Amino acid sequence: MSRPAPNRPTKRVAAASLAAVIALAVASSAVAPGVAAQKPAPASTPRGPSREPFLHIETGMHTGPIKRIGVDSSGRFLVTASEDKTARVWELPSGRLLRVLRPPVGAGDEGKLYSIAISPDGRAVAAGGSTGFEWDGTHSVYIFDRESGRIERRVTGLPEAINHLAYSPDGRFLAATFAGAHGVRVYRTDDYSPAGEDKDYGGASYGGAFAPSGRLVVTSSDGLIRLYAPPGEGGLRLLAKRAAAGGTQPYTVSFSPDGSRLAVGFVDTTKVSVLSSADLSPLYEPGGAGQPGDSRANVAWSADGATLYAGAVGGGAGGGATIRAWADGGRGAHRDIGVPTSNTLTHILPLRGGGVVYGTYDPAFGAVDGAGRQTLHVGAATADNRNNQSGFLLSPDSTGVRFAYTLFGESPAVFSSVERKLDTAATAAAGWRAPVTGSDALRVTNWAHVVGPRLNGKPLRLGLHERSISVAVAPDDSAVLLGADWNLYLFDREGAKLWSVPAPGATLAVNVSADGRLAVAAFSDGTIRWYSMKDRTELLAFFPHADRKRWVAWTPSGYYDASPGAEELIGWHVNNGPDKAADFFPVAQFRETFYRPDVVAKVLKTRDEGVALKEANAARGIAPSRPAAEVAEILPPVVDILSPSDGEQVAPGEVTVRYRVRAPSGAPVTSVMALVDGRTVALEHSLNLSAGGDGVERRITVKIPERGASLVSVIASNRFAPSVAATARLAPATRPRDVTNPNPSPTPDAPRPALNVLAIGVGRYESGKIPGLKYPAKDAEAFAALMKGQEGRRYSKVTTRVLPDGAANRLEITKGLDWIRRETGEQDFAMIFFAGHGMTEDNLYYFLPTDADTEALTGTGVSFDIIVNTFLRIRGHKVLFIDTCRSGAVLGPRGVIDINNIANTLNKAQYGVAVFTASTGNESAEERDDWGNGAFTKALIEGLGGGASQPGAPEIYFSMLDTYLTRRVKELTNRRQTPTATRPLSVPDFPLALAH
Repeated sequence: MSRPAPNRPTKRVAAASLAAVIALAVASSAVAPGVAAQKPAPASTPRGPSREPFLHIETGMHTGPIKRIGVDSSGRFLVTASEDKTARVWELPSGRLLRVLRPPVGAGDEGKLYSIAISPDGRAVAAGGSTGFEWDGTHSVYIFDRESGRIERRVTGLPEAINHLAYSPDGRFLAATFAGAHGVRVYRTDDYSPAGEDKDYGGASYGGAFAPSGRLVVTSSDGLIRLYAPPGEGGLRLLAKRAAAGGTQPYTVSFSPDGSRLAVGFVDTTKVSVLSSADLSPLYEPGGAGQPGDSRANVAWSADGATLYAGAVGGGAGGGATIRAWADGGRGAHRDIGVPTSNTLTHILPLRGGGVVYGTYDPAFGAVDGAGRQTLHVGAATADNRNNQSGFLLSPDSTGVRFAYTLFGESPAVFSSVERKLDTAATAAAGWRAPVTGSDALRVTNWAHVVGPRLNGKPLRLGLHERSISVAVAPDDSAVLLGADWNLYLFDREGAKLWSVPAPGATLAVNVSADGRLAVAAFSDGTIRWYSMKDRTELLAFFPHADRKRWVAWTPSGYYDASPGAEELIGWHVNNGPDKAADFFPVAQFRETFYRPDVVAKVLKTRDEGVALKEANAARGIAPSRPAAEVAEILPPVVDILSPSDGEQVAPGEVTVRYRVRAPSGAPVTSVMALVDGRTVALEHSLNLSAGGDGVERRITVKIPERGASLVSVIASNRFAPSVAATARLAPATRPRDVTNPNPSPTPDAPRPALNVLAIGVGRYESGKIPGLKYPAKDAEAFAALMKGQEGRRYSKVTTRVLPDGAANRLEITKGLDWIRRETGEQDFAMIFFAGHGMTEDNLYYFLPTDADTEALTGTGVSFDIIVNTFLRIRGHKVLFIDTCRSGAVLGPRGVIDINNIANTLNKAQYGVAVFTASTGNESAEERDDWGNGAFTKALIEGLGGGASQPGAPEIYFSMLDTYLTRRVKELTNRRQTPTATRPLSVPDFPLALAH
């Protein structure tokens, strides 16, 4: 089991030093940090990873510690490896995610990545860790193609988990070091055949580096540093081997750019040693003491060799991590550069233009320039429940949980699986249960972030070197729930283990329900999970995104509920064998089968997923949903764009996009569509394309607009679902310089688009069964008038059609939808605004026109299908504003609208619709006389009128309006109403208006 970095923060230092991570492992001398030496696989071990789909979190950022990073020689790409079983490729200097690299994975540690390296030319990415052992009995390094994400080769037969990988500067060799006393191996990169090895090691190795000359240096926890001649036909020849000067446990090592010196960092001391690269003799030690217990284990030289860097925990402002920078290659004065992380620095590397890039255990990564200024920081997307044991509360029925977004229990929030509501400002109500960490009958001691917890003086048996982190005693004193590094445990009152379950991350906080039937735990991967105390069966998982808006909850079989825009946060990971990259399918692609908020709401009350499903199906009068085991049978296609490559410059006009499409389920591909900035520009349908195996390559032509970067997407569909959109961001080509005209006139501005607005507001109804509303008609008129004021400004022409009250009958609304579809060209914008009542029937949403009959909705309501089909056929940019939850429950159960369902249905690449909703979940939308509008429209008009603008930026973008609406509507309604906004990944952020 791989040991997480210490996550016990204090007010002085955000995490214990890296020395604490490794000390226990070093004591046994044969294991990496928490990676137990593994025995050969038994003969019955299956040959190859399981193809059974399983759910995996995907936030766009790692959810587990970043163990290693890599940078190509030109500084264009950063790669990161994590214990969350993914590697990622990022663009530098922007930090934009370019590609997720997914190795085949298995249960437990299988697939955790501890090492990564990118070839100097940036084409290949090598990743390894606890990889391949489950099916091979040995470990593997996966060689990914950086651009496509495909596994090009698998290097097998490695003796232990791979701690570190390094390419030689010329790209001809790849070195790998190992957990346990297995030394180092070097491979030729032309065919990845062995080029040499040294097994004469007395401990694990965590660092290795090549000099410009090709020499290789490797560190080991046996206290020795080894220097090798450049790999050649004679294998790996040892030149020197010396005990480390300055510490007993060398960790990372780095050659100076000229190859004359090398720096060594240690885990058992704050010292850094600079050695001669000729014979490893000591040259000098940079000055400056560190905090007690810290280390400067990660070292790197600046690209010009003038500065020596070393990473440490502690010493920065607020007790965060620091990077120490010494002038004159370590001989001069030093300065400490604070890093915005609350955890351990795990790796630092130089950047070509100066400064360094770093990775952390949070997980996070970033960069500082040569002057010590922060130029990039990408933080974790997970809630952080470290040191929140006392604040981890449960509602009386355990369907609600109070947790924290940030360290020390700060930024608390409350989530209810029944109310489907996340409140980031609520405090737990009276009667909510805090965890009890001990009683007169059960005294739990030595449990807080240490090895060796005790119950009434008796040791509790955990995994080897595993620390206890959190504890809760059952209400009747019958048992103790204990959270640890790698497992969640339940012990009886005598200290005997009743059960344990592998933890998806360190178990940061635990609690037991008031009736003693549920165990609840918060893990370092950001999830909170509910288990049966009786038999450890998992019942529900909940993941709140760090943006404090999106959340998703799911059962073990995959039935889920999600806030708007959150369906991308989890999906099904599917292995494709030991030699191919795995696929990932967001749950949104299976929403018709698995979107079941009713099941999620019932599972904690029934304490049984099967019973919850049965009751929910009976309430809806439907047959049981397909079980999760059949996901493999209904997989959509997979698409990859081969050219143009992401970031490539292209001239405006027609561009041929070359792509590969695969059919994992075997079902033929029936259609392919191409989009530019969310607009459908090409469509091939009525296909019957067989794309088994590695798939087939095809081409499709798109038209790129005149100005600005464009986001090109390709989507393939089969009879089950559309694929995830494959995307490439294309930059406008620079015009060639005209040598005959050294001062050319500037390129004229691109023509402004036209805007068509359909604004519908219904507050008066012909049926006496539908209660009236005061302001929907006024809201629609005000919105249309506001956008009309953008004519000649953001838009060349604005045409509005307003349907208030009596004019908004079903016929006129459908005619209006047909009008906006016909009138909106490819470069134009279409905005549709709905305000009024909505209802559901047979799980389908209907907007109520003025002539609606609630007893005959099929024929008198405007169904969501009609709205969706309209958007699907609009050629231009599409924006929906929807405010139809004002009724709350006044129309009965059918008047409670699942606005999350509406937003997420439209949040698909093939629709290309940006959506603003007035509320979320089952909330009601409010209107008041003193506002003269609904809360949403009041805030919308304020925001588009200039409230959402930023100083010096006259354009009001989608994201800016989203931020403004969220804040303003919460202010107006005292947090009773939360607007939401979603846009598919195929639609880049775009301006809606110019501020007045």
